[in-house]
Amino acid sequence: MIKESVLAMLRKEPNYISGEKISAELGVSRTSVNNAIKALRTEGYRILSSTNKGYHLSGVPDSLTAAELSTFLPPERMERVLCLSCVDSTNTRLKNMALEGAPDGQVVLANEQSCGRGRFGRRFASPKDKGIYLSMLLCPKGLPSDIAEITAWTAVAVHRAIETVCGIKTGIKWINDLVVNGRKVGGILTELSVEGESGRIESVIIGIGLNVNEQEEDFLEEIQAIAASLSMESNRLYRRAELAAQLIRELDALRSAWPHEKERFLQLYRSNNITVGKEITVIQGSGSRLGTAVAVNDDFSLTVRYEDGSCETLRSGEVSIWALR
Repeated sequence: MIKESVLAMLRKEPNYISGEKISAELGVSRTSVNNAIKALRTEGYRILSSTNKGYHLSGVPDSLTAAELSTFLPPERMERVLCLSCVDSTNTRLKNMALEGAPDGQVVLANEQSCGRGRFGRRFASPKDKGIYLSMLLCPKGLPSDIAEITAWTAVAVHRAIETVCGIKTGIKWINDLVVNGRKVGGILTELSVEGESGRIESVIIGIGLNVNEQEEDFLEEIQAIAASLSMESNRLYRRAELAAQLIRELDALRSAWPHEKERFLQLYRSNNITVGKEITVIQGSGSRLGTAVAVNDDFSLTVRYEDGSCETLRSGEVSIWALR
């Protein structure tokens, strides 16, 4: 916490601030201040020093550390945010923390994932220093059938966070992909734990992967035509900590709104959905069918009309949709 407090003081002071003043205001030794400065420099913060003036913050890294995130979130929220440099999967880590009693709203945020996962066990590329890989624990009241709605609400929350921080209006591809100009920039993986006796939801882990500052060469060749980043679509770089903080705010708002503000989230989901009206390929098991997406229903399921004129209602977890045309 000393390091974060020193950083906060450096941020507030536009000029130089003496080590003596930092030490006095924080109630720590000068040695502790010097050690904090060294640690911040190691993390990429550019801090100038002068014998007569003290310290001056001249540049900050694009990092997802607790020190950087605390610039945008209050201390009481940061108590439930775990920032990691690398993890196998933020969902997996949070799942283990939930078993140990992690509280509602606990967040795991990583700068890199070694085994990032998407739906149906697909690999989600998670290179270091490029994207945002974030999971949040929710303890909502409801049944497992609500999982599609929670996923759709999350898509709305991610859409709002991106628009607020980056000014980019993403489309939502049913049910859980964020798309810009026809290319995927983010996805959501929702996993739930169910109480054995009641059959009700015990907890939900929402995992979000966002491509933020990647360039085309950062993606595997086989997905370069369908994947993009926010940076690629806008020709600018973004502070990932700022966007991650806004994601947490939007997810907190989702937690407060569930389930009584369904109509508002449904309206936002429908108005930003890009699947309805498009020709799609529906993949179920080993087979696939061509059809047209007709409507997002009140429970966030998708009605599809196939080429033979028959209709079907699709729900999250049953199918995969490809070949949006």
